[in-house]
Amino acid sequence: MALENLLERIRKLKILVIGDLMLDRYIFGDVSRISPEAPVPIVDVEQEKETLGAAANVALNLRSVGVDVEVLGIFGFDMPGEHLKHLLVNHAIKFDPSCQQKNVRTILKTRIVVRNQQLCRLDIEDFPEKYALEQSIYLEKLLAKINRYDGVIFSNYAKGTITQPIVDRIIAAAQYHRIITVADPKPKSGIRFTGIDLLKPNKSEALEMVGRKDCHGYFNAIDVCRSIFVKHQPRYLVITLGQEGMLIAKNGEIIEQIASDAREIFDVSGAGDTAIAFLTAALAARESIVTAAKLANFAAGIVVGKIGTATVTTEEILKAATFSCPPAAKPRAGV
Repeated sequence: MALENLLERIRKLKILVIGDLMLDRYIFGDVSRISPEAPVPIVDVEQEKETLGAAANVALNLRSVGVDVEVLGIFGFDMPGEHLKHLLVNHAIKFDPSCQQKNVRTILKTRIVVRNQQLCRLDIEDFPEKYALEQSIYLEKLLAKINRYDGVIFSNYAKGTITQPIVDRIIAAAQYHRIITVADPKPKSGIRFTGIDLLKPNKSEALEMVGRKDCHGYFNAIDVCRSIFVKHQPRYLVITLGQEGMLIAKNGEIIEQIASDAREIFDVSGAGDTAIAFLTAALAARESIVTAAKLANFAAGIVVGKIGTATVTTEEILKAATFSCPPAAKPRAGV
């Protein structure tokens, strides 16, 4: 079966994820009364759990299907940082010990969930400068071993980890070694990913990338795609459209739009992380952009049917698979 063959090839990959590392905390409970102290609900806590978030969740999605993964980002020696480190180690996700630093607060997002609905979110984070990757410490290490990877993902949540010099040097080195590079951009960070293999914004980010705003749902897909290719020059572009699926573009032209594969939607948290993980893995396994997008769309459709930041396994994909991918392409250099 072609899908089984693709997932087996994905298991043999080694991928680096560079970006903002976060710890996601979930507090689940129920509400039956209003506080006498203020007009707010009292949540009776029933369960708590912690998961990897942002770039760490991208890495976890890759590990869930057997990929050899390393992350690069900054977190602290505080309690959330220790919990994040424990989860990384527990899931066999590699990281440089110097990623954990003093005098920086680990990015923590705490979500209060009542009856499968998010009531509020509490964020703890530091100044962006605290998370920036210093070139003198990390860049030379990366460049010395960049040829060991099959793909590099820039998971940008605009928290400060990813800097322009890091992006420029890594993309240049990856091009030289014919390594797939993919970015989940946050336009407000001002980082440009010129020459990257794939950009994966969502609809609002795509509009922001071309200097426009969402005007009551109007989205000129052809115009937006062409503008992104002119300004940012990626090899491929995939725009995630939520319940409307994904747009796939190459050389400034839309080549396909695929419908969402979600059966039920409980929580969209982390769906973008799943999408970029599977897009990168399939491209690094030398599949076409259309097959990569279909696999990513399918995996994200499974994840949004789960509560909280979640991942999908090889077994879940094979059990629920409703799409077919073409026979495996012969290995080749480049994309």
